[in-house]
Amino acid sequence: MPLLNGEPCSLSGYRGKVVLIVNTASKCGFTPQYKGLESLYEKYGEKGLVILGFPCDQFGHQEPGSSDEIGAFCEKNYGVTFPVFEKIDVNGDSAAPLYQDLKSAAPGVLGTKKIKWNFTKFLLNRRGEVIARYAPTTKPENLESAILAELES
Repeated sequence: MPLLNGEPCSLSGYRGKVVLIVNTASKCGFTPQYKGLESLYEKYGEKGLVILGFPCDQFGHQEPGSSDEIGAFCEKNYGVTFPVFEKIDVNGDSAAPLYQDLKSAAPGVLGTKKIKWNFTKFLLNRRGEVIARYAPTTKPENLESAILAELES
């Protein structure tokens, strides 16, 4: 999957890491979560945490920009250093295979597989298994204990 700068990036390169996958948007009420995500990445990256951002424009047209615009926004406003990929779809027939797999592995409330909004989060253990799905309203700092538990296991 290509990063915002167009560079190819294989998700297999994150094998053995604890991974937090987030569908992101630059013009969303939850956009300030970038700050908390970056803080977790800075704090636990050397211990094996990777955060992967996947911009998506399927919710209220809240990610209208190009890859260059998204990257500049993330860097300028939140100092994002974790990997952010090119824009994808997370729902519907054109949903990225990664998100099809995530939704199957960890359905939402009442078993729904649909992503309801920006900043839905999936936590994967070091074996690449989805261990939790978090709602957009769950702040990154509230994931710290679950992340630590995985890093220490």
